Amino acid sequence: MRSIVSPEDQSATFIELFFDLVFVFSVTQVVGLFHHGIHWSTVGQAVLVFWLVWWAWTQFTWALNAADTTHPLIDLLVLIATGVAFFMAVALPNAFHTHALSFAIPYVVVRIIGLGIYGWVARADRAHRAAVFTFGVLSSAGLLAVLLGGYFAGAAQYWLWGLAIGLDVLAAGIGGRLEGWNLHPKHFGERHGLFVIIALGETLIVAAGGLVGENWNGARTAVAVLAVATSCALWWTYFARAHASLEHAMGSVQGAAQSSMGRDVFSLLHYPMLCGVIAYAVAIEEAVAHPDQPLALSGRAALALGILLFVDGMAVAAWRATSRWAHRRVVFSGATAAAIIGLSGVSAGGSLAMACVGVVLIALAEQNLASYP
Repeated sequence: MRSIVSPEDQSATFIELFFDLVFVFSVTQVVGLFHHGIHWSTVGQAVLVFWLVWWAWTQFTWALNAADTTHPLIDLLVLIATGVAFFMAVALPNAFHTHALSFAIPYVVVRIIGLGIYGWVARADRAHRAAVFTFGVLSSAGLLAVLLGGYFAGAAQYWLWGLAIGLDVLAAGIGGRLEGWNLHPKHFGERHGLFVIIALGETLIVAAGGLVGENWNGARTAVAVLAVATSCALWWTYFARAHASLEHAMGSVQGAAQSSMGRDVFSLLHYPMLCGVIAYAVAIEEAVAHPDQPLALSGRAALALGILLFVDGMAVAAWRATSRWAHRRVVFSGATAAAIIGLSGVSAGGSLAMACVGVVLIALAEQNLASYP
């Protein structure tokens, strides 16, 4: 009988990319939470619900990293999970209102399918089986908290979903210290890099959506050009040098050290980076809608925070992987964020121009380094 364990040279496959398409929609739905303005309550909702989306995706990625994603039965399970995740994404905008359980139930089902694949793959290896079992048992409490939060709704939902996040991190903290996860660093890094592309692509979709059906005056066109340029520069700061260094560092260690690094660098530290992309997309949406007007403080804060979280999130990830700080990132991103927030009288295009210049300077400064960071 054909083995379902992944080959050593496995790369991202079409079934994984198809699965990711649902999460493109999920990221879009998270950005859509801010259509009626940036408020503290909306920020809290976005942080909670995007963690659940992200954790469902990254846990599934761990499972598929160990599985042969060309095996027909694995493909069938992934297709089922894709269909279930579709309904999770559809229910996301009302996850804190009338359809909390409509989001929570498919979320839990996707997680269970992922754990089931992992348990199936791990059957033949004792250490692998022990690691998956420990993580699965610890994760079950978080899944129960999500279901209870969806059932009770109201304030209890926030507390229970916050508890679920804490339990997820606890499960990852304990499970990641175990050996036997059978990780393939190149495939693992590739999968997370593809999710970053999904999120950055969302910023281009937001910019394009703001132009459709609108008058392409000079200010709006300039904002769209700056949005595209900044998104491209953000891509450069991740993929030109930094991503390869994370992948290489993970491949240079083995056993529990490797699984701990994969957990920290990719599963945990990529979450704030992607929150940064979402915050940046929210600011882009506001800038394209009102290109001649100054961004409100909330819009400038979203833009500044988006740059800081994405750029400096990678700096923290690089420090965890290589024990070296990317000092240029911290300096340039801090100065850029301070200028965006401090200069309140400039137009939305002016704020976006400052963001673009700052990110481009980071990309140029790191391009000439002999090694990264």
